[in-house]
Amino acid sequence: MQLTKYGHSCVRIAHDGAVLVIDPGGFSEPAALDGVDAVLITHEHFDHIDVDALGDALAKRATVTVHTHASVLPKLAGLGGVVTAVEPGDTFAAAGMRIQTFGGWHAEIHPEIPRVPNLGFLVNDQVYHPGDSFDVPEGVQVDTLFVPVSAPWLKLSEAVDFVRAVAPRRAFALHDALLSDAGHTVTDANMSKLSGCEYARLEPGTRVR
Repeated sequence: MQLTKYGHSCVRIAHDGAVLVIDPGGFSEPAALDGVDAVLITHEHFDHIDVDALGDALAKRATVTVHTHASVLPKLAGLGGVVTAVEPGDTFAAAGMRIQTFGGWHAEIHPEIPRVPNLGFLVNDQVYHPGDSFDVPEGVQVDTLFVPVSAPWLKLSEAVDFVRAVAPRRAFALHDALLSDAGHTVTDANMSKLSGCEYARLEPGTRVR
């Protein structure tokens, strides 16, 4: 699989000629959706779902499918019948890849802010994208983990503990658009030192295998 990290929480996965994109939101580049076959959306927040960009992608490729939690469906009502609701514990195929869902709820921002449903997606038994949560995918061995590193709902120690709990071969920074250059430097240094695995932050558009 070829992985491309786009802005903030958007990850593009190419495999066997097909393209899967997770969380193409308001902070990610429209190019992430070029030639897309399937889209996974972890939850309803604007930095994880750009409805207009999805509409443009569907206008170019009518065969695109979208999978997300049922709570997100009202936001995607204008996209027609291409959207399928999934829940934690489901297994399905998207863009020819095997997808397993985990999690259930967005991490708490503040007790006065209602939590929304959130899904974590494991792709081809290898790559895990947790959305806005630190839910550990129990019972699987993750090779590549995308770990949130900056948000109103997290602190660095939680990101470190999450990586240690999942114990992947490598981890890449996710949910990183809110940090300044100085913030990236501090966060990257600490994550590299403490996470217990190979760690890196990928600039938008960077590809790895």
